[in-house]
Amino acid sequence: MRLVQRVSATPAFARTAPHLVPALDRAVHRLTRGKVLLSAHLLPGLVLTATGARSGLARRTPLACLPEDGGRGWLLVGSNFGRAGHPAWTANLLAHPDAEISWRGTDIPVTARLLTGEERTAAWRTALAFWPPYAACQARVTREIRLFRLSPRPPAAGPAGTPRSPASPPPTSG
Repeated sequence: MRLVQRVSATPAFARTAPHLVPALDRAVHRLTRGKVLLSAHLLPGLVLTATGARSGLARRTPLACLPEDGGRGWLLVGSNFGRAGHPAWTANLLAHPDAEISWRGTDIPVTARLLTGEERTAAWRTALAFWPPYAACQARVTREIRLFRLSPRPPAAGPAGTPRSPASPPPTSG
């Protein structure tokens, strides 16, 4: 595990991982019908489905997460592998905080909240204790890495009270 942490803190990893890790995770997640994420063998992971900030389309992103309260909440760290810009999924959550996650094969509607102030400071300490390479990511960039807390919410109701996920297209009549 220490070797993985050292490698993941390097600039070379920051250049290559964004192209390889998400693509592999998406493929394995799809093939296993949401039951497996490769990266989750190192860190807990989920697949976030959020509405695109500009496109309005559903965007699926495999992400490492820090489960809280026995799975009643999750922290997401917008490290972007230590690259200069914020990851796109953070802009999506800022524009559309209601989203959905696939957590251990279960789809869960969530609401995201950007952490600030003391709450962010405490969450950042938790993130560093959990995965020390986040410190190297922060050291490589001038931006403050965004932290989000995801909280479960009741499913959105579709016609006749049937639950519908926020990432699902609205039902059509016909």
